[in-house]
Amino acid sequence: MRRAVAADAGAVRALTRHAYAKWVPVIGREPKPMGADYDLAVQAHRIDLAYCKGELAGLIEMIPEPDHLLVENVAVAPAFQKRGVGRYLMAHAEEVARQLDYAELRLYTNKLFDVNVALYSRLGYRIDREELTERGVAVHMSKSLR
Repeated sequence: MRRAVAADAGAVRALTRHAYAKWVPVIGREPKPMGADYDLAVQAHRIDLAYCKGELAGLIEMIPEPDHLLVENVAVAPAFQKRGVGRYLMAHAEEVARQLDYAELRLYTNKLFDVNVALYSRLGYRIDREELTERGVAVHMSKSLR
């Protein structure tokens, strides 16, 4: 695991696009993370990269907010999906939150990403609310660390 730097923006973009490509047919468009400006995000947010045997396996993008740590993006390379990388990245986010003295993590995901909602629920996240947006229904979830 290491923190992304400006030179990693292209790899972050590529991994995210590959990881989210499976959702395009489900929602009929590219998910929000596929179009994000990762040149800016790598500088403005904390993006940590997970490697397995020298290959980029996944990443987690986190944004410190005044009262919580927001998990903005979790992306796992297709070759590493269903191997525990997502759970590892979420555990890492919890550790980062604790180091930053946050008592809560928050995230949101598309309601149609049902396997993601189920995973987050198994990891102890609760659904706080659902929000209808121009991009579909966003499921807002949180987890208390105390």
